[in-house]
Amino acid sequence: MDKISKLFIYLVLISFAAIMVLPFIWMLSASLRQPQDIYTSGVKLLPLDPNTGKISATLNNYREVTTQLPFGRMFLNSLFVAVVATACNLFFNALAAYAFARINFPFKEKIFSLMLASLMIPFYVIMIPLVFITKNLGMYDSLWGLIIPVSMSVYNVFLIRQFIVGIPIELEEAATLDGCSRFRIFWSIIMPLSKPVLAVVGIFTFMFNWNNFTWPLVLIISRNNFTLPLGLGALMTQSGSKYHLLLAGATITIIPMVIIFLIMQKYIIKGITMGAVKG
Repeated sequence: MDKISKLFIYLVLISFAAIMVLPFIWMLSASLRQPQDIYTSGVKLLPLDPNTGKISATLNNYREVTTQLPFGRMFLNSLFVAVVATACNLFFNALAAYAFARINFPFKEKIFSLMLASLMIPFYVIMIPLVFITKNLGMYDSLWGLIIPVSMSVYNVFLIRQFIVGIPIELEEAATLDGCSRFRIFWSIIMPLSKPVLAVVGIFTFMFNWNNFTWPLVLIISRNNFTLPLGLGALMTQSGSKYHLLLAGATITIIPMVIIFLIMQKYIIKGITMGAVKG
């Protein structure tokens, strides 16, 4: 590949990166502006005073949003739901994936095919029955009601299974000769070797549960059980068009996702590249 081709590819990648990053930069900038300055014409990436043209940043929006909402409680609720749901997904989905990848049992392929077919059913179709089931189990208007129904994912089972299939079975055969049980093989061999795909599954599961709005909106009534997306939605209802508070709250909300991505990005890249090689 010559230098001109490489330069063209870099320019295209930089352009796409800019398209993805600029809205977040604008959101951060707008969250630091005075409320009346957000509606000024034009896209400004710095919190500029429209009268003087100088940088005029303020943290009052962040102070106000944390006083109007029980932000600490909602943050802990979101963190609890996302962490526990992600841990349950990683463990139970990995167990199911290992069973479908390595254990022979009656109708295994048919069951797996039916599971994959269920991916075509939209969540909104099963949402109302799921609410009734959750209510009958005594988990309505509770954080556990947000966690238990999403503790398993067919798509995650499929991803992990495909990864486990590529692990040499000779490792498990050697462990069996040494007297290891199925669960010991799963926990001590399969799980450590599956770190790349587990990292990808974990990050996307955490992201889904952290940002989930529809399911908490249907299930949660008590303000003490509000998650961050619900709290920001309630702020919009109460405050009308106070977008400066919404932008400040949204900026705080994405901080955990950025931190997790920075910590786990090497596993994501490794998982993507390994999948590319196997494909």
